[in-house]
Amino acid sequence: MAHHRDTLHNNLMELLIMINACKIASASRVASVIPCFPYARQDKKDKSRAPISAKLVANMLSVAGADHIITMDLHASQIQGFFDIPVDNLYAEPTVLKWIRENISEWRDCTIVSPDAGGAKRVTSIADQLNVDFALIHKERKKANEVDRMVLVGDVKDRVAILVDDMADTCGTICHAADKLLSAGATGVYALLTHGIFSGPAISRINNACFEAVVVTNTIPQEDNMEHCSKIQVIDISMILAEAIRRTHNGESVSYLFSQVPL
Repeated sequence: MAHHRDTLHNNLMELLIMINACKIASASRVASVIPCFPYARQDKKDKSRAPISAKLVANMLSVAGADHIITMDLHASQIQGFFDIPVDNLYAEPTVLKWIRENISEWRDCTIVSPDAGGAKRVTSIADQLNVDFALIHKERKKANEVDRMVLVGDVKDRVAILVDDMADTCGTICHAADKLLSAGATGVYALLTHGIFSGPAISRINNACFEAVVVTNTIPQEDNMEHCSKIQVIDISMILAEAIRRTHNGESVSYLFSQVPL
């Protein structure tokens, strides 16, 4: 994890310096493309002395001179309101739907599952578009990243279960969830995640878990992880970002990308 954080901080600092360099060289507009927004989970004070780091990152980007932010699947979409400049929060959803239809032969008879109540909105949207059922897992936490008890709400018996979430960090939640789904009678479990952070014990947890596949996008580079874990598969989202950059630059509508995969 320490290694991951160091690279994150180096990248963030370099980004701020580059934005500023462009700004003081009289660039008319500086747009910053941040596929995985740093500190997106620190978006409120859950305890009285926790930092709201996402807001701090937003302020730093604005002070450095960014005029426009393009990002993907923000952990909480309210983060867009931490900025006074336009933020385009792109969705991996159309690409995820495409992947499910093309790679899971029994997708018409699957259940889309959210590993926690917070992701229910994302999961219901995908389930509606595939015209299948959804389920969610309610977890009770004792410590910040330790999961305690899980309750499955919904039916997965004799069906393929597809776990969908915006990010996987230590993968404790999704691995617990996979066990829960299999014991509830699911015939197979897939995980589809936008941001594969995979810190600490994540890779060994996935290797020991019973997933058919763990599918992530490349908002974070996954080459190393794929070498150490054969279950990890990657969806390339570079086309979505490229198209968003092109549309923004030419003043065209970006909303098209919320529901369509660019060709």
